[in-house]
Amino acid sequence: MPDRAARDAAEEASALSHPPVAPDSTASYGEHPDQVVDFYAPRDRDDRVPLVVVLHGGAWRARYDRAHVSPFAGFLTRHGFAVASVEYRRGPGDPPGASAASGASGASGGGTGTGAEGADPVAGRWPETFDDVAAALDALPALAAAHLPRADPRRTVVTGHSAGGHLALWAAARHVLPAGSPWRRAEPPELRGVVALAPIAHFGSAVELDVCGGAVTQLLGGEELFKERAASADPALLLPTGIATTVVQGRADTVVPAAVAEAYVEAAARAGEMVGLTVLDDVGHFPLIDPAADACAVVAEEIAQLAW
Repeated sequence: MPDRAARDAAEEASALSHPPVAPDSTASYGEHPDQVVDFYAPRDRDDRVPLVVVLHGGAWRARYDRAHVSPFAGFLTRHGFAVASVEYRRGPGDPPGASAASGASGASGGGTGTGAEGADPVAGRWPETFDDVAAALDALPALAAAHLPRADPRRTVVTGHSAGGHLALWAAARHVLPAGSPWRRAEPPELRGVVALAPIAHFGSAVELDVCGGAVTQLLGGEELFKERAASADPALLLPTGIATTVVQGRADTVVPAAVAEAYVEAAARAGEMVGLTVLDDVGHFPLIDPAADACAVVAEEIAQLAW
């Protein structure tokens, strides 16, 4: 499908063409160089505003860091939100900390690219990727109070794109993790909700469609460990959560096809939970985080509906 491939490439190029936006401050939530959060203060606001926690995508692979969503973070601040953009340890394709050290200064993002030799590096680190997201979310209330005094923690929304959408859904489901999980919370997180953007939300469907070149299986450490670890990692198996959840999906997405989001929404319905699904016609994977795209404005509105 040459036309679709060309469209996808153009959308990705547009989303990644914006200059990185430097954060107002950065704080660590652990000792590893990737255990950091960038904070962006709301623009032209003097009152208390909702806090949006952003988890970037990139198939959980090391070469994709939070820099590529910094323009999206800046976009949200112009819509009146305070933003915390979380970095976390990803696959071992790069030396540890190499991408995080760049901060918001020019890494690329997305889920379709390949390495210099044409082969994708391993996706994710088990258990470090999940360790970090859990630790970051637990540390955020105190960190945000220090770095974003205008943020209202009672109005927190978690959002994430692609693999980050998976992590956003997972972060909101830690209270329903299996007993004995080191990431389990005793109580539901204090969130207004989750807005997951083209999320890798249903592992069975994602594996069937070979999303991001086998990234889901890699994240879980291979086929032998898949079933055991999926019980603690697959959002579709961690339902119902009781947390207001909306999925925003491009119908023309070929990176994480709409079938993955639809499978998650159907799993939620079978579990007795209603998950909102906003499907945007003629929209692919990257416009959801592209400040120049109309789809990004839809995302901001979906966040606002939960946050305010």
